[in-house]
Amino acid sequence: MFPLPTDPARPEDSGTPAGASTPAPPGAAECQDWDPLAAQRTATDPPLDVLLSGTVFFDIVFTGMERLPQPGEEMWSKGMGSSPGGIANLATAAARLGLRTGLVAGFGDDAYADWMWHTMAQEEGIDLSASRRFDDFHSALTVSIAAEGDRAMATHGHELPEPLSTLIAAAPAARAAVVDLAGETSWWAQLAQRGSLIFADIGFDETGRWDPADLAPLAHCHAFTPNALEAMAYTRTDSPDKAVRALAEMVPLAVVTDGAHGSYAIDSTTGEEAYCPAVPVTAIDTTGAGDVFAAAMVLGTLASWPLEERLRFASLCSALAVQQFGGSLAAPGWGDITDWWRCMSEAAEGGDLRAAYTRSGYRFLDALVPDHPVQGRRRAQGTFALRSDAGVH
Repeated sequence: MFPLPTDPARPEDSGTPAGASTPAPPGAAECQDWDPLAAQRTATDPPLDVLLSGTVFFDIVFTGMERLPQPGEEMWSKGMGSSPGGIANLATAAARLGLRTGLVAGFGDDAYADWMWHTMAQEEGIDLSASRRFDDFHSALTVSIAAEGDRAMATHGHELPEPLSTLIAAAPAARAAVVDLAGETSWWAQLAQRGSLIFADIGFDETGRWDPADLAPLAHCHAFTPNALEAMAYTRTDSPDKAVRALAEMVPLAVVTDGAHGSYAIDSTTGEEAYCPAVPVTAIDTTGAGDVFAAAMVLGTLASWPLEERLRFASLCSALAVQQFGGSLAAPGWGDITDWWRCMSEAAEGGDLRAAYTRSGYRFLDALVPDHPVQGRRRAQGTFALRSDAGVH
């Protein structure tokens, strides 16, 4: 499997954990943010590139455990990380790719909410102007244990005092929105009428019915990005290829992801069809990988990249994310992408045939990656103030 190396000496790869008050690393003043859509922006663009809405969780992830504990058993983990979770996974992924990102969410008045609001608004640059803090309300919390190649989770939370739809109407306009088919759908039509491209996803159907009627809100959507299991179940097909063709009859852009087996897509607006193999890596935490893929697809679509390049870019971003622990704070930034491209190119030039094969599909990155150091992004941390040891073991 290809490693996805980083160089701690590079300013764009170094950083302190969110909430820490340590001096900036040498060279940090020379780092810049990177806007991959800068050349296409106009004075008439809406203030946001993408608008999101959903529940934010405070995630605590335990890692380095060979198995899950048995009832009554206490086990020590070798690593731990914490980060904003839930819809924050997608918001952070989009912001780190340079999309002007807005989030409509409800926050409590506890210390977890203070930290998550600061992390997203101040550290990640996410617009929370349409979000709200509720008095006497606590944050939803998830504890996740990564073991045996999978993860088990325990979650606690409550319904918000008021629905998010009442806040969405006050949100800034956006070129696109990413929504959940299983969530509240009453506000989709309004966004679509305002000109936003709606990217929809859906989760596992616990009822087992997989009722095609659940896909009716796709009438307001530009894109649908389910995984292979979901896509085949809803379309009553037996392969991702057949599923994506069925979904292409429902939305202009149909994308089906199949994990390590790659992704399939049809863009009816351009007539393109594409398959992209997954970037071969060893995954250590898949939390948020689908959110990273979706954010990358939004960026590629807004930038009008060819469909195959959109798929390859999204696949790469997901591969970079699963090499880190911690959901939202595992999402890659342009420094990570640049490092991967640099290292892959150097390996190919050194005679590595496998690297040369992989590089051949990603030559479009030459025109995308910044030629200057970009602002570093932080990883999941163990507490509010200490660096994570989630990946040390």
